Amino acid sequence: MVKIRLTRNGFKKKPFYQIIVTDSRKSRDGKFIEKIGFFTPIQNKKENLTRINLERITYWKKKGAQLSEKVKQILKKNKVL
Repeated sequence: MVKIRLTRNGFKKKPFYQIIVTDSRKSRDGKFIEKIGFFTPIQNKKENLTRINLERITYWKKKGAQLSEKVKQILKKNKVL
């Protein structure tokens, strides 16, 4: 099954997450199919907190990809879903 979920990057206590499309059997930071966007949970005035390519999300959802719970929350918070 294909999933749209987060992968963690960044430093200790300064996380940065990328929104990716991957096979559900792969590990969290393993290989992925495509990068769709990013999410920064820690606010900084200079940084953009979220960027999502909505066209690609709709494309993958039509192909049968499932959204993870956290990605659903991010989309609802940004009033996309």
